[in-house]
Amino acid sequence: MTKIFCGCTGYLIDKSGEICDSAEERTDVMEIGVKLKEARIKSGLTQENVAEKIQVSRQTISNWENEKSFPDIVNVIKLSDLYNISLDQLLKGDEAMIEHLEKSTNIVKSNEKLIAAIIANVLLMILFILFNGLIIENHYLIMGSSILGITATCMLFYQIIKKL
Repeated sequence: MTKIFCGCTGYLIDKSGEICDSAEERTDVMEIGVKLKEARIKSGLTQENVAEKIQVSRQTISNWENEKSFPDIVNVIKLSDLYNISLDQLLKGDEAMIEHLEKSTNIVKSNEKLIAAIIANVLLMILFILFNGLIIENHYLIMGSSILGITATCMLFYQIIKKL
């Protein structure tokens, strides 16, 4: 039977116009926010209760349920345990959430960028000190070296702030 997903209500509607209202019938197309809200309500918990149990704010729970932001992998696991729902059921079919988790958990790639920025910053500062002592009259070279040093430092700060 063909079913159509209604983006306004989050329900699947079959050709006869009937709403498929059980979560099992529509987990493949539901977004993470709808799944989290349904699981919370099914568990008989309020947003405040959930927030206390996983140690986040009530506003954070609301943002996750309204898909203004996504939980990190640690909180997804906590929610899965709290709601007694498998990670597969919770995450399956939500490409945006899966992409968010892939980006946020790719520590190796993030650390490589940070190390590269630190090395570039140190090398440019060494070069700046050497060139500054050798060619005092060439103001353009000193200015260019300064700009490169500032750029490298900004890249470094950007990577550090991004990790926070």
